[in-house]
Amino acid sequence: MAITKAPQHNASAFDANGFYCSGDLISIDPEGYITVQGREKDQINRGGEKIAAEEIENLLLRHPAVIYAALVSMEDELMGEKSCAYLVVKEPLRAVQVRRFLREQGIAEYKLPDRVECVDSLPLTAVGKVDKKQLRQWLASRTSA
Repeated sequence: MAITKAPQHNASAFDANGFYCSGDLISIDPEGYITVQGREKDQINRGGEKIAAEEIENLLLRHPAVIYAALVSMEDELMGEKSCAYLVVKEPLRAVQVRRFLREQGIAEYKLPDRVECVDSLPLTAVGKVDKKQLRQWLASRTSA
């Protein structure tokens, strides 16, 4: 189903066969099972609302105590996904302070991080980018314990 009066969007949102390009990265094994590996775009789907991680990270970096920030998804039974902000900070920072700061930046309530983790450093990939896969694994191990 194309969006009416939005031909540019439709051209990039649908492939030549009319399939919607969701941005999910999948693999299909020899038996035909599909596994979602991640996303093409770095976004969190919180109860149907899309949250661009980069937008929130940039706002978090405006906080004077924040040195580095990474926003990742965490599984949630009700919402599908929620968000966790990993922060490297100069001084102790509580989740309530982070949320208050983001509200002052004019952020929508649904975009506020559901969880805030202050860490000494962020893991990096071989090319020097924040390893969000590792952050999600850390989070999964902490929340399942």
